Amino acid sequence: MPYYVLFDTETTGNQEEDRVIQFGAMVVDQKGNVEAFDEFCSTDVEIKIEAMEVHNITPNLLEGKSKANETSFFKKLEELNSPENYLIAHNISFDMAMIEKEGFVNAYQVIDTLRCAKHLFPQMPYHRLQYLRYALELYKTEEKEAAKHNITIKAHDAIGDVLVMKLFLSKLVSKCREIYPDYNPMEKLVTLTKTPVFIKTFKFGKYKNRDIAEVANEDPGYLNWMRTNLELDEDMKYSLDKVLG
Repeated sequence: MPYYVLFDTETTGNQEEDRVIQFGAMVVDQKGNVEAFDEFCSTDVEIKIEAMEVHNITPNLLEGKSKANETSFFKKLEELNSPENYLIAHNISFDMAMIEKEGFVNAYQVIDTLRCAKHLFPQMPYHRLQYLRYALELYKTEEKEAAKHNITIKAHDAIGDVLVMKLFLSKLVSKCREIYPDYNPMEKLVTLTKTPVFIKTFKFGKYKNRDIAEVANEDPGYLNWMRTNLELDEDMKYSLDKVLG
């Protein structure tokens, strides 16, 4: 029977040299039993001030802690590393890149709750986890869920974010059953994770709130400049390539 490994990382920053300094995770079995992990990790990489500003993790909190690949969670992650199990995170490409730096080689089926949110809740203007927390009223049930696992919920804290993600995953499963009743919802979420999302409207830049296809007709040069010069996520690259033909 499959295990569902929901996890989040906090890191020294978001550049190539940066490393994991906190794991938050919930490992859920087929019966709904949960094993929770909340662990700080030591590293030789200095925490960037900009990162501290987000997650409030300071160097003194890491003193005497194990390296990331020596933590209990990392050992559990490797123990369950099999195609019958599911590895789940919000914007999983970031977290996956971080654990790969620690030597992890993935064999799980992967679910990105961020990309699935874009597919299943396209009407939402934003798909950040904290936005979804309030937009879908997850906050109304999170305290009860947290109490069951002795978890304190804080924004931009790994274990707090994982608990919110667990509640959101239930919403994704329900939505899958509604839209794709003939499919196993978890398998469908894996498929959606592999499927790029066509973004209809700009949410940033000089054409914010404009239809991307309209801008492609009016100013294709700008879109080509974006595609070449900006660091865009896979969905935006896919969308620009589609409208530019």
